[in-house]
Amino acid sequence: MSAAETKARVLDAALASFGRRGYEATSLDAVAAVSGVRKQTILYHFGGKEHLLEAVIDRSADELAEALERALRVSAQRAATEAGEARPVDGWDRVEAVVRSVFRLAARRPEVLGLVREVSRLGPPHADRLMKQLEPLVVRATSFLEAEMRGGALRAQDPRLVLMAAYSIVVGFATEVEVQRALGYAAGPRAAVRRRAQLLDFLHSALVG
Repeated sequence: MSAAETKARVLDAALASFGRRGYEATSLDAVAAVSGVRKQTILYHFGGKEHLLEAVIDRSADELAEALERALRVSAQRAATEAGEARPVDGWDRVEAVVRSVFRLAARRPEVLGLVREVSRLGPPHADRLMKQLEPLVVRATSFLEAEMRGGALRAQDPRLVLMAAYSIVVGFATEVEVQRALGYAAGPRAAVRRRAQLLDFLHSALVG
């Protein structure tokens, strides 16, 4: 196994445990057992548990950013194609594309959003590290919403409040399984589709009317 493959296996195991069990409840021994490497190997590559968390944050931020960027590229290409068929291009297409992309990520990799929740709970400096990497996306999304609102394509709202509401719903769906059960929400793909539809309805009512 190459060094890159070893590091990837360790990062996968750490992400799963940090995102599902939490940082404090995760030991390097447990990560070593799941990844199939020795604890000394983890220490050699990452130096310690805190540095391992930092590496997991960096990789997860990249994965989340790539998922959102991909959604924006696809929605822009689709809108451009459909615009050639006399369909007006509006900001809602991109909002919907991003929501669908994040829900796909939540269904496929719930541990990524679980890590986002856990890092937010931990606070500085780890939360600051994550936000520093995601801040360009937040700024871009805020600017996009503001421009669409000024142009009349979307209803005037506080763009950061819209983003926070969407974030809370998606992260809650991906990570708060027990809370969902207590409230009577079922888990599984069909439930995910319903939650996504409800979020899109909420955002459409808030932004389009």
